[in-house]
Amino acid sequence: MAENNNNNNNDLSEDVFDKVTTDKIKEVDLQKTMESNYIDYAMSVIASRALPDVRDGLKPVQRRILYSMIELNNGPDKPHRKCARIVGDTMGKYHPHGDSSIYGSLVNMAQPWSMRYCLVDGHGNFGSVDGDGAAAMRYTEARLTKISMEMIADINKDTVDFVPNFDETEKEPTVLPSRYPNLLVNGTTGIAVGMATNIPPHNLREVISAVTKMIDNRVLEDRETEIEELLEIVKAPDFPTGGIILGTRGAEEAYRTGRGKVIIRAVTNIEPMANGKNRIVVTELPYLVNKANMISKIAELVKLKKLDGITALRDESDREGMRVVIELRSDVNPNIMLNKLYKHTQMQDSFGIIMLALVNNEPKVLGLVDMLKYYIKHQEEVVTRRTKYDLNKAEERNHILEGLLIALDNIDEVIRIIRGSETVAIAKEQLMERFGLSDVQAQAIVDMRLRTLTGLERDKLEQEHAELLKRIEELKAILADRKLLLGVIKTEIQEISNKYGDDRKSQIGHDDSDIDMEDLIPNVNTVIAMTDLGYIKRMSIDNFKAQNRGGKGIKGITTIENDFVEDILMTTTHNYVMFFTNTGRVYRLKAYQIPEASRTSRGMAIVNLLQLAPGEKISAMIPVKDFEDEEKSLFMVTKKGTVKKTPITDFSNVRKTGLAAINLRDDDELIEVKTIKKNSEVFLVTKNGMCIHFDEDDVRSTGRSSMGVRGMMLDDTDEIVGMQLNTQGDSLLIVSEKGYGKRTTLDEFHNQFRGGKGVKCYKITEKTGNVVGVKAVNDDNEIMMITNAGIIIQLRMDEISVHGRVTSGVKMINLDKGVTVAKIAKVREKISDGDKELDNIDDVTEDIPEE
Repeated sequence: MAENNNNNNNDLSEDVFDKVTTDKIKEVDLQKTMESNYIDYAMSVIASRALPDVRDGLKPVQRRILYSMIELNNGPDKPHRKCARIVGDTMGKYHPHGDSSIYGSLVNMAQPWSMRYCLVDGHGNFGSVDGDGAAAMRYTEARLTKISMEMIADINKDTVDFVPNFDETEKEPTVLPSRYPNLLVNGTTGIAVGMATNIPPHNLREVISAVTKMIDNRVLEDRETEIEELLEIVKAPDFPTGGIILGTRGAEEAYRTGRGKVIIRAVTNIEPMANGKNRIVVTELPYLVNKANMISKIAELVKLKKLDGITALRDESDREGMRVVIELRSDVNPNIMLNKLYKHTQMQDSFGIIMLALVNNEPKVLGLVDMLKYYIKHQEEVVTRRTKYDLNKAEERNHILEGLLIALDNIDEVIRIIRGSETVAIAKEQLMERFGLSDVQAQAIVDMRLRTLTGLERDKLEQEHAELLKRIEELKAILADRKLLLGVIKTEIQEISNKYGDDRKSQIGHDDSDIDMEDLIPNVNTVIAMTDLGYIKRMSIDNFKAQNRGGKGIKGITTIENDFVEDILMTTTHNYVMFFTNTGRVYRLKAYQIPEASRTSRGMAIVNLLQLAPGEKISAMIPVKDFEDEEKSLFMVTKKGTVKKTPITDFSNVRKTGLAAINLRDDDELIEVKTIKKNSEVFLVTKNGMCIHFDEDDVRSTGRSSMGVRGMMLDDTDEIVGMQLNTQGDSLLIVSEKGYGKRTTLDEFHNQFRGGKGVKCYKITEKTGNVVGVKAVNDDNEIMMITNAGIIIQLRMDEISVHGRVTSGVKMINLDKGVTVAKIAKVREKISDGDKELDNIDDVTEDIPEE
């Protein structure tokens, strides 16, 4: 029975629950509900969280913090208060959100590297430019700064509207009076829903000068202000961390349209060191750049060898200011390194400008003119309301003074009436009836002290009355004339400019961000040398001095064991250097991209500059000025005597991974490449002392991937050692491996069709050894001879005698035992004034004429 009762009760409870639940559940359209709720959320974030008001430039949380601090009597002349107290008051009274967001905003307003003109004076650890966070709010203290008092000035004079707070227990301002244009002066950043704002800070003097200009145009000329007039005053933002702003074009675009971008560069100095090296010292960084992260990035790039030449990196910053030291290797051009640092690190950064603010609670992108117009309009309202407030107070006081003066004029009767009255109320009533006074005036008279009856006090009252009448007239005039009202605004903001204005922190420099690194590098003659094992370096031509025939030479390049100098050429730093490999591929670099080194250093491995395949070795380097000359071709020769001609325009787009220059047989290698023009004549020389002379027209021009044709028929033991052109000189210099050489005029080599065996060009003996190199020269040339021990000797050709075709020549260099000549290179060509475009299609492109 009891069990049945329990079951009945359970059924009844479920029925009641179902009925109640069903009554409270409503079916709604999910899509419409989500849209409606999301819009409400978005508008809440836009209007109440993330975006600043165009009038005072503050977000709600910032405004509430400042108002809470003034309510706490936390002004600049008062002691600092714990930030926990400030945050607590703000959260409890006005901002019912997380304490961390309130404290974060408070900290931001106290950081001199974040705010151009700090609104909060912090005491304690408020973070650092290295990205360190502030200490907990229980440890830090704060108070308002002097300039922030200008934001709140006259707030008690009914200058702005107040609304109930979230629980309707307090009143809070909807906007602050803001006596200066804080939105532009301090800037702001914020991310709302579907939109964001990013307004940079500006110099107070410049912004106030712009406001003054707009007021003058309206008052004096009764016209609107054009953006061009303001651009002459406000040229660019002014960041608290300084830096150099590159040009004004991006800022001008933002001032016109509300959107733009400025590029900021670190301020650096290049300091020479005692050891002959240089160091780059960074003293200012772009806005909002984390110094510690930037230093870590530089260190990472050095480790990855993307920034070659940095030997030391230190942060020497202290209380005196920022100082980041970057020490460089002695061979590194500091300007080039700076350009790399700007490109790869935040030593150069951009600031995207989005001048978005709330206008009547609606987000709007504003240009400079509109933004300042809204500020002036706000100030007109503030000053108007303040003037009305002051006028009311002045009239109230004047009304009382008029009553007091009437009483003093009739003091005996007033005293009699008061003494004869039983109560104060009766006395007031009789005074009002007798002298036509108001209740307020009568109350002031009965409250009047006896000392007011003295002559001195009467004089003071009369003086005050006169001043009040004058003040009332002034206030009424301001309210009646907009020009006078604007004049008051102008005077007040100029006072603020004089009181708080300072010089710019950010410099405005020329926009050289589009300047190529090449523009920073002087275009000078240079020598490029490469070893058999693939080490390459760039040297100054001044390192080498011509010597007499038979000299021992000077140390040209340090080599490791079993390595020797394989190739050397002269070009200019701005020219291209094409690298042809034994496998028939081609790569290219600008000459300045090859690291400069001393004469005795080993250089850098070429694999660090070019993406060579395993087993791939550089067999020829040629300098090229440009790839647009359709009259020029590349003429190639292989070890087995194959030749090929390809237009130089086919090589205008060489990829980093290289291109195929010639298709080779398995047992052949590419050994030499030259640029060639039409009607040139080719000379091929072999190691066994044979030479063939033919016209370049004998070789048909083909594409990059072709194999070429036979240029010379060789014996099984013979191979090509060099190729020269008739345009390169009037004689062939032929050098043997044991240091002997001679010059033979080109006329002694008769022209024949390509593919023949050629004629004898050098008499090989045991004393001379095989031929190792050939160069077409004349008396004005100088050549370098390089041994397998790394010794270089430079010789003038007018000292080398001319011999017949089948001779061995004379000794050109004294060699130690076991040392042989590895390579020869022509290094200097005299250029006449009328031949600036000399096509020295060997190892020289063009000398830079001496000034």
